[in-house]
Amino acid sequence: MALVIGLLIPLLGTMLGAAFVFLMKDEMSPRLQKSLLGFASGVMVAASVWSLLIPAMEMGTTYNLQQIGEVSSNLLQIGEAFWSVFPAAAGFLLGMGFLLLIDELTPHLHIGTDKPEGPRSHLSRTAMLTLAVTIHNLPEGMAVGVVFAGAENGAAGLSLASALAVSIGIAIQNVPEGAIISMPMRAAGNSKWRSFVIGSLSGAVEPIGGLAVVLLASLLTPILPYMLAFAAGAMFYVVVEELIPEASEGEHSNLSTIGFAIGFVLMMVLDVVMG
Repeated sequence: MALVIGLLIPLLGTMLGAAFVFLMKDEMSPRLQKSLLGFASGVMVAASVWSLLIPAMEMGTTYNLQQIGEVSSNLLQIGEAFWSVFPAAAGFLLGMGFLLLIDELTPHLHIGTDKPEGPRSHLSRTAMLTLAVTIHNLPEGMAVGVVFAGAENGAAGLSLASALAVSIGIAIQNVPEGAIISMPMRAAGNSKWRSFVIGSLSGAVEPIGGLAVVLLASLLTPILPYMLAFAAGAMFYVVVEELIPEASEGEHSNLSTIGFAIGFVLMMVLDVVMG
């Protein structure tokens, strides 16, 4: 039951944000949008570091650092140290590469731009906007799923409480994300209900992706550190390639910086307190 609730919490956050289309009459102001983009970036970076990369490195550690003491010139110990962080490093790079590949192969349109990315297609503007958000949400669902999988398998540094912290953190950043999706949809001429449904469905990939990762991790427990870091790399790709450039472009970029700091600290506190 906890797993089901944990996988659905981020979707509820997206739906809550998409419902802003019923409450706000005008298009979202640039100041608010940049603040929310920065906030989402901060949450994703903090979740990637504290909830994914650090547990991945802890799981990859094959010896006790306290027994080593001072840095030794022993090549064997250096080799052990290297292989303890290798799963995190390799998984991180694979995650970024995977999102880069999807980004290149999928036609999509980022919010605030009129130039589509990816291969040429005859898809509507609404469809390409939805695909862009789906690409964005996929690593978030993977992150939630792999943390729950690690908690269920008794992985070092992971617990059910820390998994719920990640789920809640992603849900919090999904609230502004849902609004950022539904409001432009409404401004583009869609009805309020259509904008709400599209905004909500953009988050449906998260529980689906999360469940797929949970099932995969239960079968392939030895690669769990790689999967944790893979999700972190995918989330970092979204932040660096999409969120930060959009938040920093034009005026009011200082608001996105403040939003980033707030989101980062909030997710860090959630993970430490609940973990």
